[in-house]
Amino acid sequence: MPNLGDWKVWCGTLLSFLVLYLLNHIIFDVPCHSIFTKLWAGLLAPVCGVSAIVCFDVARRKSSTFHTNRSKFDQYVAITGLSWMGWFARRKMDKSCKDVIGTQNSLLQSHLKENAETQYGRKYGFSDIHSREDYVKQLPLTYISHYEPYIQQMMKGEQKILTTRPPVIFAVTSGTSGKSSILPMTGKQRLLFFIQGISVAYHSLLKEFPENNNLQKTLKFFYTPQWRKSECGILIGPNSSSPTNSKHLLNIYSTPKAGFEILSEPEALYVHLLFGLRDKSLGMLEANFSSIILSSFDALYQNWSDIADDIERGEVNPKLNIEESIREELNSCLKPDPQRAKEIREIMKTGSKVGIGKLLWPDCNLVLAADSGSFDLPAKVLRETYCKGIPIYSPLYAASEGLLGLNIWPKKHPSQYVLTPQSMFFEFIPVELSNEDQPKTLFMDEVEKGKEYELVITNASGLCRYRFGDIVKVVDFYYQCPVIEFQHRKGQFLNVRGEKTSESLFYQALVEAEFAWFPQKLVNYCCVESLLIDDKGNSYAPFYHLFLELEDDSKLLTQGQREMVDKELCSRSYVYQSFRNKGSIQPVRVHQVKSGTFEELRKFIIDNTQASANQYKVPRVLKTKEAVNVLLKNVLDGK
Repeated sequence: MPNLGDWKVWCGTLLSFLVLYLLNHIIFDVPCHSIFTKLWAGLLAPVCGVSAIVCFDVARRKSSTFHTNRSKFDQYVAITGLSWMGWFARRKMDKSCKDVIGTQNSLLQSHLKENAETQYGRKYGFSDIHSREDYVKQLPLTYISHYEPYIQQMMKGEQKILTTRPPVIFAVTSGTSGKSSILPMTGKQRLLFFIQGISVAYHSLLKEFPENNNLQKTLKFFYTPQWRKSECGILIGPNSSSPTNSKHLLNIYSTPKAGFEILSEPEALYVHLLFGLRDKSLGMLEANFSSIILSSFDALYQNWSDIADDIERGEVNPKLNIEESIREELNSCLKPDPQRAKEIREIMKTGSKVGIGKLLWPDCNLVLAADSGSFDLPAKVLRETYCKGIPIYSPLYAASEGLLGLNIWPKKHPSQYVLTPQSMFFEFIPVELSNEDQPKTLFMDEVEKGKEYELVITNASGLCRYRFGDIVKVVDFYYQCPVIEFQHRKGQFLNVRGEKTSESLFYQALVEAEFAWFPQKLVNYCCVESLLIDDKGNSYAPFYHLFLELEDDSKLLTQGQREMVDKELCSRSYVYQSFRNKGSIQPVRVHQVKSGTFEELRKFIIDNTQASANQYKVPRVLKTKEAVNVLLKNVLDGK
C-alpha cells in the first residue's frame, strides 16, 4: 500500500494548503499600497502550490521504510525528471526511426563537419565527404589496432586527434571475449547514452511495469573499480555502470554510500546483501548482467546465516575485512531488527531456491539486467529458480563504444533491441562476408529481415567504420529501423577444422540436449578446442571439450546423456555433421565440473585481466591454458 500514513508528509501537505489559504487573503484583502506584499505573495503562491502537489504525490507512493526525507525527495526528483525526459526522448526516437536515411545522413555529416580539422579528419579528408557513399569509399573498415597509435597520443594529452572534443575517460573493454582494449569516450557520447538510452528505457519500463513508479529502494550489485590515470590525468577504467559514474543516484539504492567505498568484491557483495535483505520493501534488483545477480544469489546462500545475525544485532559482521571508518559509518545506518532476522532465517532454512527472491522481498517488482547472448543462460536459471515470479527486463544493447540499441518491449522474450539511428552511424556486413578484410557493407535501410550481420559503427568518440565484433540478427523493423537480437561475438566460434560453429548454434544444441538430462539443470558452461588440452583422445582429429556445471553435482551424467550434445550439434550444423561423418572431427567430449567452478573461473579472470566485476562475462570459448586449468582441476568424473 502507498505510504499514506507518513505524518510528516501529510503535515507538509496541510501546511502548504494553509499557506495558500493565507496568501489568498493577503492577495485579495490587503490594501493596494502594499504592493510589495502582493508581489511576495504572488511569488510564494505557485511555489507552495507545487509543494503541496509534490508532498501529496510523495505520500501516495509506496516507499522504502529506510528512506530519509532527503533520500526520498532525491529519488522522487530523479525518477520524475527521468520519466519526463524519457517521454520527450522517446518521441524524438520515434521520429528518427520513421526517417532512418535522413537521420543517419544528418548524423554522419555532423560528425564529419565537427571533426574535419582533427588529425584523423585531415588524414582521411572529412571535409571532402558529402554522402554516405563517399564516406564508405574514402575510409577503410577498421579494427582497434588501427586506432591504438591515435589513442596513445590522446592519453599523453594531445588535442584534436580523433575528435575536437577531449575525452572524459579512457574506457577499458572487458577482455573476456578477447584482448582488453582502451577506447576514448567523450562527454557527448556519455550524454547521448543517458538521454537516448537510459531515459527512454526508463520510460518503457514504467509504461509496461507501472508498479515501479514508486519510491522503493533498489538493490544494485555493482562495485567501485580500481581506476588508473593516463599521462594527462584522465581516468582509465571500465565504462560500464559503477558507483563512480552513478554518484547522483546512490540515494535510491539500498546500500549506504559508504558501502560503495569497499574495493574488494567479496566484502562489498556481503554489504550489498546485508542492506538489501534488511529492507523487506525492496522494489527492484539490478546489475549490469544477469550473471552478476545469479552469482549474488549464490553468495546469499553461503552467507545468509551471518547476515541474519548482523540484522538481528544491528551491526556489520566484525570478521568482515573492511576499513574501520567504513565499518563505523555502516553501523550507524543499522539498527537491531530481530523480527526481520527471524523472517530471513525461516525463509532460508527451507533450502528451496525456487521463488526465494519473492519470498524475501514480497514487493519486488522487477529484475533489471542484460539477458541476451551469453547472458541468456544465467537469466534462464534466474527465471526458473531464485527470481521465479519476478520479470526480468534487459533494457539496453550497449558496449564500451556507446549506445547501440534499446529494448522498448520489456515483456518480450528473447529480448529484442531497436538500433538507435541518432546515436551512431551503422553499417552491416553480411555474416557470410565477415571473414573478408574490406567487405562491402550495407546501410540501415538495406538490411533484410531474418539475416545475420556483423555490425560496423561510427561513434561520437572518433571510431570510424569500426568493426567491434558483434554479430546480430535482424528480426523485425520498428518503422524503418532494424530490430535485432544479439547472437554472439565474432571470434566466439568453435573452429577446429574451419566449420565455424557459432556460440548461438552451440547453445541451441546444448539446450536441446538438456531435456535428456532431466531433472538435472544446466547452470553454466564453456568450450575449449582440443588443441589447448594435452589429452587428444584416440585419433589425430581435433574436437571440442565441453565443461558443464549442473545444479546437482552429486549426480553424474551418463555416457548416453553426454553423447546427446554431439548428436544435437550434428542435427543443427550440416558442416559440422559432414566433418564428423568423415572422421575429421572427433565427438564432443563432455566434462561435468564441481558446483562453484564457474565462480572460481570468474575470480581467476578478474584477477588476471583488466576486466572489472561490473563487466565480467562468462567466456563461452576459452583461449588460454591458464583459464582451462581452472576447469580441469574441478572435473568430477576424471574424463
